[in-house]
Amino acid sequence: MECLMVVAFLLGQNGTAAEMPPTVEQWGMHEIVLSGPQSGNPFVEVRLHARFQQGYEVVEVGGFYDGEGRYCVRFMPPRTGRWQWRTESNRPELDGRAGELLVTPPAAGNHGPVRVAHRYHFAYADGTPYRPVGTTVYAWIHQPEGLQRQTLETLARSPFNKVRFCIFPKRYAWNTNEPDLYPFEGRPGAFDTTRFHPPFFRRLEQRILELQKLGIEADVILFHPYDEGHWGFDRMTPLEDDRYVRYVVARLAAFRNVWWSLANEFDFMTQKRDEDWERIGQLVARSDPYGHLLSIHNGKRLFNQTRPWLTHASIQNGSAVETAAAAVLYRDAFEKPVVYDEIKYEGNLPRRWGNLSAEELVHRFWNATVAGTYATHGETYLSPDDVIWWSKGGVLKGQSPPRLAFLRRILEEAPPESIEPVDKWQNPEYGGRPPDFYLVYLGKAAPRAWPFRLPRPPQGIGGPPADGMRYQVEILDTWNMTVTPVPGTFTITRQDDYFHADRQGRAVELPGRPYLALRIRRVPE
Repeated sequence: MECLMVVAFLLGQNGTAAEMPPTVEQWGMHEIVLSGPQSGNPFVEVRLHARFQQGYEVVEVGGFYDGEGRYCVRFMPPRTGRWQWRTESNRPELDGRAGELLVTPPAAGNHGPVRVAHRYHFAYADGTPYRPVGTTVYAWIHQPEGLQRQTLETLARSPFNKVRFCIFPKRYAWNTNEPDLYPFEGRPGAFDTTRFHPPFFRRLEQRILELQKLGIEADVILFHPYDEGHWGFDRMTPLEDDRYVRYVVARLAAFRNVWWSLANEFDFMTQKRDEDWERIGQLVARSDPYGHLLSIHNGKRLFNQTRPWLTHASIQNGSAVETAAAAVLYRDAFEKPVVYDEIKYEGNLPRRWGNLSAEELVHRFWNATVAGTYATHGETYLSPDDVIWWSKGGVLKGQSPPRLAFLRRILEEAPPESIEPVDKWQNPEYGGRPPDFYLVYLGKAAPRAWPFRLPRPPQGIGGPPADGMRYQVEILDTWNMTVTPVPGTFTITRQDDYFHADRQGRAVELPGRPYLALRIRRVPE
């Protein structure tokens, strides 16, 4: 893919405009393309960045070499109005170039990049709530073109609004095919890490842009351990790591749907120490002028998720979401959003991490939900051609995706501030926004009735219920994907120090099946 978007107009020597300034929507991408030197090694010998300014606001943006004498600077404007820009470079033909652009309001569907909101949750930059229901397809961009297209077609029909995947290729069980493009020039065993391979990055950018058009966030994994020296990308020097990070951030940061994941299973990369991850994490945060979401994913040992440059906690722990009571604990420890990006996978692999039933995977999602956290899907069904969704993509074969679509619908109908744990100390099955909204997940139990009662939230989330408040109830069958209204309303009175209950002592009649939830909404006065 060629350098993206529009080439900015340049100001003449006398500072007058040669033509009307180009326009770009807020949170879109404006690209400046300049011609420069091709001799030597421009990737390491040429420095380029630009200053974009509107009034007192200045955004510093790194540039990059795109090959064949093309130098690019990409800008994602955070505000509407007129912006001026000027380049700085160690090469005179790239230094002091200047121009303007006009930023218009965002088009329909463009809500901007995702940010942390309400401490433990997410929203787009324009305030629209964002509830991640993600999936993992680690090596899909390293597969044949036809398979990549099939993966995009599957995602377009799926409930997923976030995809985790790697920049570097993956070599692991069921993943031994060589990709046709690599991030660096050269071949296995002889890569030149001082020379990036623009055709690879142009294809990566095309995939990110295609995800953006589908409304899907690209959770881009910068490093991973599944190389074991075959390509050597897992054991580059600090100098090579930092050069790679700066180049990737310069190319990708202007895509509004990008998230950064420093590593998948960082602790399995034994050549790196925590000090290396600290350095790399700070470098990403410092190099990204837009403050995209940034995480690091663990194998067996957690990274210090309280580090200020980490925007949210990306956790691998399937057992933590077996109950809502456990799921909330990481949230309390880190005081930031928690995404359980690996809770094991629906599938039939001969590995314990890859053979959950669909029922169990969906159950874990619901536990994460009422705990005020989020989970990520994965699928690992064996295939004769080794095309398994979790790594290569293709088509989804499992039963969990439609059930996760149902969960996503429930989340999108919840209050805009999203779900909070109501009484995590004693009754973790209650999530919601008291006293107006409750989501109660009954899990694997199969009761015939549920006594109507609402806890007084000891954590101070929202307000407590009060005598005389009336509520409507719906029974959610999370497996059969049905919503059944319960006739009538329930009027509450104080039962004891911890609960309000129906004043007539009534219960909600249930069908005696597992995986039920109750959606309880206050009736306006």
